[in-house]
Amino acid sequence: MSITAVLCVRNEAAFLLDWLAWHRSAGVSDFVVVSNECEDGTDAMLDRLQALGGLTHLRNAAPYGKGGIQFSGLKLAGKTEAVKKADWLVALDIDEFVTVHVGDRTLPALIGALPEATAITLTWRNFGNAGVVTYEDAPVPVLFIRTGPRILAWPWRAAMFKTLYRNDRTYRNLGVHRPRNPVEDRLAEARWYDGAGRALPPDMANGRIFSDYTLPQHDLVQLNHYPLGAVESYLLKADRGRAVHSEDRLGLDYWVERNLGTEEDRSALPLWDRARPIRDRLAADPTLSDLHGRAVAWRKERLRQLLQEDRYRDLYGRLLMSPPSRPVPVEAARMLLQGARAAARNDDQSS
Repeated sequence: MSITAVLCVRNEAAFLLDWLAWHRSAGVSDFVVVSNECEDGTDAMLDRLQALGGLTHLRNAAPYGKGGIQFSGLKLAGKTEAVKKADWLVALDIDEFVTVHVGDRTLPALIGALPEATAITLTWRNFGNAGVVTYEDAPVPVLFIRTGPRILAWPWRAAMFKTLYRNDRTYRNLGVHRPRNPVEDRLAEARWYDGAGRALPPDMANGRIFSDYTLPQHDLVQLNHYPLGAVESYLLKADRGRAVHSEDRLGLDYWVERNLGTEEDRSALPLWDRARPIRDRLAADPTLSDLHGRAVAWRKERLRQLLQEDRYRDLYGRLLMSPPSRPVPVEAARMLLQGARAAARNDDQSS
């Protein structure tokens, strides 16, 4: 079984070896990685990884078209042999780590547990900052273990997912959260399942990008999402900008919605023990080791530069002043959701 993971990156070389080792140990056989205008050596590291095998590196240069940076990158990735020949595909981000709970905790085990599935939703479990200020060169899943409740009614973005799907040509294009551009007469054959192993209704094959946030979603698999990291890392993320909504600036609003830490989740820690030997083999390559060290140094120097600018210095201070977020009370969440549904109905009626 071949599984290809697609990744788009910019200035994230310091995290790349950990991420690749994690997903190789989880059963990903091939990687297609698209880099975009990197300053920290990410592109050079990917060139070296491509030379070592098992990874295809593409450079995504402007102009990006009306779809934006990430969609243009996915379009490039879709043309590669590693995507075309794969049995299964998944598009992920550098701050997402697939965490399987069934069998030997690999993606093939997950697929084996749902033999009828043609698509499996990998629903986020967002991990908060937990008071970590300083960026540390260490595996993200090991550093951050505080998260919110498994059933979280608000914000709805907490229930977003990525999709592991069979490459059976039902969908023509890769998408950020789910495959896009379906072949209409094939949709009746699509079988979508959620991360708890439940069969999803037929309209899911061409529908939403978030799971049912009233139900547990992670019995078989969860997508550990580390959108914040250390305060220093978040500052660099704000500097890098968003891949899809590139016109939006990351600020305190994004932070507050994701900085939950009411529960502890250590389920990923044994999986790093499995990934570590692969990470060590990558680091044994002198070129990769040097590029990784340079990327870590680049992050520290870039932080020093950012703190000389008012808006980043102000953001840094506000992050330090901001307490951990608390889950929205159930009644308040229900009111917000009712308002969202009413707005959606009004939009449908006026369109």
